[in-house]
Amino acid sequence: MNDSNDPAEPSAPTETGDPGIGSRKKAPLWQRLLPWVITILCFAYLYNRIASQTPEGETVLSYLGSIFASVNWVAWLAIMVPYSFLYLLIDTAVLWRVIRWFNANIAYKDLLPVRASTYIISILNEQVGKGAMALYLNRREGVPGWEVGSSMLFIMFCEFFYLTTWALIGVSVSWDIVPEIFHNIPYIALGAAIFLALFIYFFRSDQFGSVAIRKKPLLKSFHEAEWHYYPTIILIRSPALVGAVWVYSMAAGLFGVEISFVQMIGVLPLIFFGTLIPGPFRAFAVALWPTLFPEHVAEMAVFGFVQHNFFLLFNAGIGLIFLKRANRELFTNE
Repeated sequence: MNDSNDPAEPSAPTETGDPGIGSRKKAPLWQRLLPWVITILCFAYLYNRIASQTPEGETVLSYLGSIFASVNWVAWLAIMVPYSFLYLLIDTAVLWRVIRWFNANIAYKDLLPVRASTYIISILNEQVGKGAMALYLNRREGVPGWEVGSSMLFIMFCEFFYLTTWALIGVSVSWDIVPEIFHNIPYIALGAAIFLALFIYFFRSDQFGSVAIRKKPLLKSFHEAEWHYYPTIILIRSPALVGAVWVYSMAAGLFGVEISFVQMIGVLPLIFFGTLIPGPFRAFAVALWPTLFPEHVAEMAVFGFVQHNFFLLFNAGIGLIFLKRANRELFTNE
């Protein structure tokens, strides 16, 4: 759920220790177009699936509108808003733990408002959000931007293993109901576990101390990380997913689709894997819901779109609450 997942790629640090949030080379055209191509294909797929099940005499838009109208939005807000606050607390805890390990001895209560405020600008550009965090740590603690980038990279690295762990749990409890392609998850998880063990050994063992890549500034966090840091981040992050399972299960019922807690814990980690696919509006993840629940194509398309996209707006709304203090932390010396 976490939420965009691209690791920060700050520019090289300057001799004066700047945060290094300078301009970067523009991405190739194909790289900028790819997320939009994926989004268009996903929405075309959804439109065709929904059109095939639209009742006679209705248009696709009117059919979707009737589903929107049937939802008890007050009950939905009562579920989603508290979860958004819970997510912020857990997300900040992950960031706080990593920064304390690798960058600065900063208090959780000081980091919370800045983290919340970055959700506002992250709607438009996640890298700018990370830049604001780098600016804050540079102004407050003198931490170079490349060090913050290394910490962000460590978090994103752990995110993959967090999702893999829960996807393995999920496919284990829903083996008989998920498409067969997901039966490859155990093999992916085994490969990931072997890779992680070798990765940690490479960065921690003296045997590879002279290898140049270990001395790269952006990989500083991996060189310093003890083996137990990785499962620690997975454990800190996991309550967010368990909470999301309950929230999504309850919310699906409001859209007319009953999904049990056990069934949801089987599919939600797989859906969250879909959020790693680039594209506006979380299109790939949205398209997975009707694929996994083909008997409720329209309902699950609406459900997926609302859950994955309005969650970002809720987070931004929470960020507004802390914006005044965050601005004071970022742009004054108080």
